[in-house]
Amino acid sequence: MESGVAVIKTLGLTKYYDKTRGIEDLNLEIAQGEIFGFLGPNGAGKTTTIRLLLNLIRSTRGNAQIFGLDTRQNYLEIHQRLGYVPGDVVLYDGMTGSEFLSLMGSFHKGHNGQRLHQLQQRFELDLSRQTQTYSKGMKQKLVIIQALMNDPELLILDEPTLGLDPLMQRQFYELLLEEKKRGKTIILSSHILPEVERVCDRIGIVRNGHLVDIELVADLKHKKVRRMHLVLSREMTKDELKLERAAIISIKGKHVELKVHDEIPSLLKQLCQLPLEDMSFPEASLEDTFMEFYDEEQS
Repeated sequence: MESGVAVIKTLGLTKYYDKTRGIEDLNLEIAQGEIFGFLGPNGAGKTTTIRLLLNLIRSTRGNAQIFGLDTRQNYLEIHQRLGYVPGDVVLYDGMTGSEFLSLMGSFHKGHNGQRLHQLQQRFELDLSRQTQTYSKGMKQKLVIIQALMNDPELLILDEPTLGLDPLMQRQFYELLLEEKKRGKTIILSSHILPEVERVCDRIGIVRNGHLVDIELVADLKHKKVRRMHLVLSREMTKDELKLERAAIISIKGKHVELKVHDEIPSLLKQLCQLPLEDMSFPEASLEDTFMEFYDEEQS
């Protein structure tokens, strides 16, 4: 499959659970070689979408294709070519980690023992132990290894770093970027904003079962909301401040917190007219931008 070709494509994909909405009218294309972040709070519809793509549940209407194949009719062939990390990890008791991976590997045509060994070493996981003795982080490592060990073309990852310590998270991010360089396609479902900012090329923002926006991470960074903290030499009211290029979040005594979108030179000129003692203007946060987007959608 050539670079730029859609590996995942959905058209009007919709799922209702009785009267409850899962995902509605999802139109999405994910190209080969990109890391696509599926971003939204719990309950937004991310896991439902992933389960539809994997044919674990059936859609109410609409359709989806992976590798140009219908996900309902060709799911066995599709599953041979992808790796999956579920959001809820459930393992078989009475098995060692090695036995679990052997079982999972038996469902695939090819099994790469050398790659498995490399992943085991990289994630520092003892595969000789019974899985019921594993901590949450160890279980997460195990399912990450099983998703990657057959060198799949596509990775579908649902909250993959839950339970991993910061060092293992970093190791995981590095691995994803290495897989991207090898031409692999990755869909990463997450509600952790720094995670998607770190590794993703594009982000799809999901709210209340709808894909409400798709942004390049590079473009989204330019739209970030910044917060500015001012320390004044005397207390001032909101009317006295009269700032045209920023929204006042709060005024507490001599301390003022602002929300700044753009027009920074104009704002700085206005600030020069204030009895300003100190100010801080940290780097923009994707989280603030994301929450601002949600606030606008809800207003």
